[in-house]
Amino acid sequence: MTNSRFPDGEGLTEKVLTKAEQDLLTPTQVIEMLREGNARFVAGELTVRNHRAQIRKAVLSQHPKAIVLSCVDSRVPVEDVFDRGIGDLFVARVAGNFVNADILGSMEFACHVSGAKLILVMGHEHCGAIKAAIGGVELGNITEMLSKIRPAVEHHREYAGDKSSGNEHFVHEVAESNVKLSMQRIRDESPILQKMEAEGAIAIVGAMYDMDNGEVTFVE
Repeated sequence: MTNSRFPDGEGLTEKVLTKAEQDLLTPTQVIEMLREGNARFVAGELTVRNHRAQIRKAVLSQHPKAIVLSCVDSRVPVEDVFDRGIGDLFVARVAGNFVNADILGSMEFACHVSGAKLILVMGHEHCGAIKAAIGGVELGNITEMLSKIRPAVEHHREYAGDKSSGNEHFVHEVAESNVKLSMQRIRDESPILQKMEAEGAIAIVGAMYDMDNGEVTFVE
């Protein structure tokens, strides 16, 4: 398999990060790495990696750069979206990319224990979970799951237009609010992560993934 920029298949060479290399990274540098990786993904210029070698090198330890909270949607391949390989990212996935105690514990492990420098909450366009929350869907355990997303819907109770799942603009607004509310919940409900962010050890950021073109837009 070849890379469009590197016909000979050489590609960019990236190795599994060591603890010392991870320690030297700043949250800002990690954000820039993700931006650059997404630009390669959008351009169809993914890095060629020797996965067999990376598997062997990562077997005894891991020192990822970031943890990404994403929706379970199969159309959002997180590592590919950021052109990352084995040992680069922790990825937590749940429909609607909301925060709960299990996700918070995973983030605390990723950052406080394993040294990741960034928490990224990433929503996406055309999200089925967001549409279901807007529509008030009730079905088995999905009902309880969607209750975690409802605050983002209620956040837009004053929205002047069509507040249905058929209005893609409204769906986008709710999805973006869900990202921001999830970021705030991380800060409010995890004193460990709040302290790490205040000290500059990590950053907590949000983003939206556009399934029409693969581009990630970071949320202010």
